[in-house]
Order: sequence, then C-alpha cells, then structure tokens
Amino acid sequence: MLNELIDKRKGTIDGSEDHKIKRNEFNAQASQFARERNTLNNQTRECVEEAQKHKELRDQFNKEVQDLKDQRNELNEKANVLFADIDSFKKDHGGIKSRGIKELHKQIEHMEFRQQTEVFTTEKERELIEKIKLLKEQLREQEAEIEQNKEVKEKITTAKEYRRQASEIHERVTVLAEDAQKHHDLMVECYRKADASREQADAAHKQFVEAQEAADNEHKLFISCQKELRDYDKVIGGLRKKTKKTKNTKEQKEVRKEAEQVFSMFKAGEKLTTEDLLLLQRSKLV
Repeated sequence: MLNELIDKRKGTIDGSEDHKIKRNEFNAQASQFARERNTLNNQTRECVEEAQKHKELRDQFNKEVQDLKDQRNELNEKANVLFADIDSFKKDHGGIKSRGIKELHKQIEHMEFRQQTEVFTTEKERELIEKIKLLKEQLREQEAEIEQNKEVKEKITTAKEYRRQASEIHERVTVLAEDAQKHHDLMVECYRKADASREQADAAHKQFVEAQEAADNEHKLFISCQKELRDYDKVIGGLRKKTKKTKNTKEQKEVRKEAEQVFSMFKAGEKLTTEDLLLLQRSKLV
C-alpha cells in the first residue's frame, strides 16, 4: 500500500507541475493580450481626440462661412435695392427694352458661379463664356444709357462696389467652405479609425479574459494538487512511522527471546561472554 501511495504521489507531482506550466503560459498570454488591448485603447483615444480637433476646426470654419454669407447677402441685398431703383428709373424714362440691370447681374453671377464650380467640356465651357460675355455687353449698354443721369450713375457705382465686396466675400466663403469640408472628412476618417481600433481592443480584451480564466482554472488545479500532496505526505509519513515502530517491536521481541535463552544458560551455571552479559542488561533481565 505504501508503494502504491508513493506512485500516486509521484503522479500528483507531475500533474501539479503540468498545471503550473500551463498556468504560467496562460498568464503570459493574458499579459500579452492586455498589452495589445491597452495599446489599441490608446490608439482609439488618440483618434477620438484628433477627430474632436478636426470637428472644432470644422465648426469654426462653418461659423466663419455663415458669418461671411450673412455679410455677402447683406451687401447683395443693398446692391439689389439700388439696381431695383435703377430699373424703376428705366421704366419711368422708357426707351430701354432689354432685361433690367438687376436681372442681368443675377444672370451673370449665376453663370460665373457655374463656371467656377461645375465641370464642362471645352465646347460647353466656351458656350457659357460666350453667354456671360453677351450678358456683360448688354449690362454695359444699359448702364451706359442711364449713367447720363448723375444720381443714377452714383447708384450704379455704389451698387457695383457692393457687388465687388460681395464677390470678394464669396471667394473667401468658398475657401473656408473647402477647409470646413476637409476637416469634416478628416474627422470622419479619425472616427472610422477609432471604431476599428476599438473593435480590435474589444477582441483583445475578450482573449485576455479567456486566457485569465484559463490561468485561474489551472492555478486552482495546481493548488488542489498541492493539497493532495500534503495529504499524501501525511498518510505516507504515518505509514512509514507505523512500519518503523512495527519493525522495532519485532526486533525487540527477537532480542528478548535471545536474552531469555542466555538468562536460562546463566541460571544453569553456564559461563557467559561479555556480549551475553550486555544483552541481559539491555533486556533488563539482570
């Protein structure tokens, strides 16, 4: 039985070492997944922070665009009022049958805006340029007719100045709107990267949890083996002690038996050796 227990104890030692190795391997994996998760979480945070910066810049540019649009619209409205007065003058004085100055300005502005923002074939763009040229010629002819009146001439000059200022503001609006769109696109891209890294971080965290749980399970098995080893040691130690005691008792009985034989010789008057006397003393027979 003792040998059987010793063999089982050896098997438990091997199992304990195996669980210890696996526990350490899973802990190492968990640490690696934790590092990957933390790195990805940092990337996510950096992407979100960068996206926020682009969002702030986009909103800033959009606000400037809106403010400038208000200024541009105000200037165009002032110009429209003056051109409406000029058109009224034309009607009152007759003789001018073509489109009004205000309408011509609107037509020219619309076509020039299309030229700047739309893509045309060479032929179509040439046609558009020719139309703009024709409208400007009509505008000059009408302005020339009514500029003979000093008051109207001043209104035309002022209205043109309003249009010029509005045109400059519009160019600035176009630039700022492009900047706003650029930062909007960058913001969207940063959020896309943040979503991707966050998804990867979640996957790494899941792997971390699985590895940590596996390590914890191996550790519990290792502790169980250690407890089992302590139990084996107690039982084996007890058996060995009992075996030793049994052996000593047996030896003592044999010595006693031999001593009794020597004592019988002593009583019979036979001569004893020194060893015989020592044996009798150990057996407490003399």
